[in-house]
Order: sequence, then C-alpha cells, then structure tokens
Amino acid sequence: MSVALETDNQTFSESGIIPLLASYQMLPQFWRERIIDQAIERIQCTSEETANAYQQFYIQHQLTSEVARQNWLKCHGMNQESLEQMITRSLKVEKFKQVTWGHKLKSYFLSRKKQLDQVIYSLIRVKDMGVAQELYFRIEEREQSFTEVASEYSQGPEAITGGLTGPVELSRPPVPLAEMLSISKPGQLWPPIPFGEWLIILRLEKFIPAQLDEPMRQRLLNELFETWVQKQLKEYVKLISDVSFF
Repeated sequence: MSVALETDNQTFSESGIIPLLASYQMLPQFWRERIIDQAIERIQCTSEETANAYQQFYIQHQLTSEVARQNWLKCHGMNQESLEQMITRSLKVEKFKQVTWGHKLKSYFLSRKKQLDQVIYSLIRVKDMGVAQELYFRIEEREQSFTEVASEYSQGPEAITGGLTGPVELSRPPVPLAEMLSISKPGQLWPPIPFGEWLIILRLEKFIPAQLDEPMRQRLLNELFETWVQKQLKEYVKLISDVSFF
C-alpha cells in the first residue's frame, strides 16, 4: 500500500483519499480545480508576468521581508516551489479568462447593463390607504420633507435612514419596484402604489449608469468564468455518474 498522505500520525493510501474527500464534502471542489487545471494547461506565462504576480502577492499579504515570507510558507505548509505553482496557476487562470471572454465583454456588459445600473431612492411603506394618501400630499405640497415623513411614519427598516436606500443595482430591488425605478426621473414622486401587503410611496433620487471600467471588466470576467465552470462541473458530475451507473 503506497502512502499518499500522512498527517497527525495518520496515513492515507491513494485509494483512501477519494472517500476521505467525499466524507468532507470536498469532492466537488476537487473536481472544480481539476477542470480548471485542464483548461489552463496550455496557457503560458512570461517571466515578467510571473515576477509581477509574485510582487502583487507579496503586497497583498504584506510579506515585505524574507523572514515574513518564510514564516508564511511554514504556516501554510508550503515551500517556494509550491508557492510558485500557486501564483503561476492564479496568473494562468486570469489569462484564460481574458483569452476566452475578453473579446465578449462589451456585448455581455450591454446585455447586463440594465441590471448593473445603480439607483438611490427614497421609500415609505404603510398599510393604510388613507394614511398613505395623506403622507403623499404632505411631501408633494412640501409641508414636510420625505426624510421627515419616512422617519416618522414608514413601517419598514428604511425609517431608520429617512427612507433613503442605495446606491443599489437595479437587480437588487423586487422586480416591480425595479421597473418603476428604471422608468423614473430623478426627483419623480410616485403616489401610493399597492405592493404586496404594503402601500408604498417612492421617489428616485439619483440614477447612476454602469460603466465598463476596469473593476466592472474584472467582475464580468469572473461572472463568465464562474458560469462556465459550473456548466463544466455539472457535465462532469453527470458523466462520472453515468459511468458509475453502468
């Protein structure tokens, strides 16, 4: 019996590793990483890219001295070779994302933009139509500010902030509310509208259009990558299940 892993005075054979991973519910993560390894196998990194990746890693983990780096390696049970493999792998993953989906980001962004746009809005919710109408007219006639009315009368958690919510992406609020906000103009005050068990008074304060800047590009790349990984993982699990069945 060959020993594949030894820890805490216990040894695990190669045949015992898979059941062990399964018992810890770690097999899906193992399969995921294997799928990624196969995908990035042909990705190459230059020495300059690797050096920059090292530098970013050290800065991120505040490893400013050789002593700090050696202590980090010891704490994580790694050596310099395994650290290089880890850093290089992360670099290859990012290059794989760029190569695979970088040219699709603009169209993907446009398809997602309505959900990525952000809004700041004010909200009041009550359960009585008469009260809702009275509060609406107070705000409309400027007898009281929205903040004052929301703080005193709104029956939801928004009362704490004077009714103000955001900025939030338009994908966050419930669909009917998001649709109202998407067609509103800043400052537009909506009269009381039934919303589930509530009557709401709504005002759009600010519309913040999404921009395809660098943070957004990275976010969308990660989304596309994760969608791809989950699809591959689902197909892989189905394949091994079919093989096991027969």
